[in-house]
Amino acid sequence: MTTILEMRNITKRFGPVVANDDVSFSVKKGEVHALLGENGAGKSTLMNILFGLYEQTSGEILYKGKTVNIRSPRDAIHLGIGMVHQHFMLIPAHSAIENVVLGYEGNSAVLDLKSAAKRFTEMAERYHMNIDPWELVGNLSVGQQQRLEILKALYRDVETLILDEPTAVLTPQEVDGLFEVIRQLVAEGKTVVFISHKLPEIRAICDRCTILRRGKVAAAGLPISDIKDLNELARLMVGREVELVTEKTPSEPGEVVLNVENLNYTNDKGIHVLKDVNFDVRAGEIVGICGVDGNGQSELIKCLTGLLHATSGKIELMGNDITACTPKQVLKQGIGHIPEDRHAMGMVGQMNLRENISMVDSRDEPYSSHGFMHWRWIDDHSRNLIDKFSVKTPSIMEKAINLSGGNQQKLVVGRELSRKANLLIAVHPSRGLDIGATKYIQSQIVEARDRGVAVLMVSTELDEILEIPDRVLVIYSGRILACLDQCDCTRSGLGLLMAGIEDGEEDRPA
Repeated sequence: MTTILEMRNITKRFGPVVANDDVSFSVKKGEVHALLGENGAGKSTLMNILFGLYEQTSGEILYKGKTVNIRSPRDAIHLGIGMVHQHFMLIPAHSAIENVVLGYEGNSAVLDLKSAAKRFTEMAERYHMNIDPWELVGNLSVGQQQRLEILKALYRDVETLILDEPTAVLTPQEVDGLFEVIRQLVAEGKTVVFISHKLPEIRAICDRCTILRRGKVAAAGLPISDIKDLNELARLMVGREVELVTEKTPSEPGEVVLNVENLNYTNDKGIHVLKDVNFDVRAGEIVGICGVDGNGQSELIKCLTGLLHATSGKIELMGNDITACTPKQVLKQGIGHIPEDRHAMGMVGQMNLRENISMVDSRDEPYSSHGFMHWRWIDDHSRNLIDKFSVKTPSIMEKAINLSGGNQQKLVVGRELSRKANLLIAVHPSRGLDIGATKYIQSQIVEARDRGVAVLMVSTELDEILEIPDRVLVIYSGRILACLDQCDCTRSGLGLLMAGIEDGEEDRPA
């Protein structure tokens, strides 16, 4: 195979921070090349340089053997380089086809949406990613939005496609579908750069890998077939031995902390999203909720945290009715919340780290008293938390938006785990985290359980669901289809339940 892309001696500085330090990266035409490393290792920065979102401080880029200057995403697309970002670049209020053609020049001076929709539909069918071109993006599931991002890049005739954490928000079924698309793209001669922290997926889909560590190249162009097992791959990524199994003793459940009775929620479109949901969570246990994204788990968590109000039913925390409480009142009742969207609900990007760490409990001891903030204590607490959860940052005064996605997640998770809570609601707690950080976060959740905290964990990661919870609830079409002890859970059994198949027959709600 010929080399299609070379990035030579790339250095990128953000003030005093060196994100990429003399990085050289080479990709062959028609391969799936994994770009790996810990959170903050410089992977997304390097690809953002290639896509024209950043300009390198020094170094050069060669594409198809020629030196190129990529000053903007438009330059990259003109060359045939596309990128699907970890956080989608879509406008929810616009239709799918409007998002696809937005900013696209094409071969005509006249915008013809009908012709564009016809071409888009043909392309979607070709890659088995059927999406209604006229549907508003805000109505699409997360998995559909990701497929739309891929189709948007393919619509622009890209030859090299960068996928940044493409499976972070996908279910196992959607991951299998994505891999089929990637194999089809490679068979057509296209090239894929694949950024991921999920080791089994790297083994399954990638040909070679380049590993970054602290902004430098730790391994370049290593054939995946030469890596003997997942433990070796994990060690190469993080530079140390990593336990791939989280240690956990049997739970000893205590009193009921959270009780949900006959909970129903109908949205503003009249859709009955939650249907007679019943479950409880006890002190000293972890209850996991798994299901294909879009089956009501998001609305359920929003009802529990006061972001939505249930149409009917009851939510009790420690025997107190919190069904109609506001988010602020819910937090004051002793609930920690790791939200599904860290940007929209977990942090304020333009605030610094110590402000983000203190903002939830800023009016309470020990953060403040009599209207005065205890900044010395907050600074010490912030530094300890950042050190404990290995958040890579120059200082506690750094804006949260300047951290990598994984380090933003560790910041939010660390803050919520450090709060005194009776109930911890953790939604996709390890999303976007490298294997070392994932195992550490999981161990901290188990440790919280062992301290007597009741934990409700939502995850689409079957490996996580099979390992961490003590009990598992499967949600489908807004209903709880099953409640299983961990010992009764199997990958195939959970997969069938997540697809709505119960006792061998498909559940078809009215």
